[in-house]
Amino acid sequence: PWWNPAIEDQATDRAHRIGQKNLVQVIKLVCKGTIEEKIIMLQEDKKELINNVMNSDLKNAHLINTLSKEEILDLLT
Repeated sequence: PWWNPAIEDQATDRAHRIGQKNLVQVIKLVCKGTIEEKIIMLQEDKKELINNVMNSDLKNAHLINTLSKEEILDLLT
């Protein structure tokens, strides 16, 4: 897993090439209690935060003010 979920999503998208006719499955094997598990949880947190900010129609725009500088930088990297 990668810290930035967008990079991993892009790699998954590359598995399905233009003209591909067959179903493509991407399977992640993550062992419990490993750094990979922590990275997956971080990815999920980032995705949830981004979705909340992007889909809020500004009704939850104040949430961005609750983020620390480090959290905002983490979202962008």
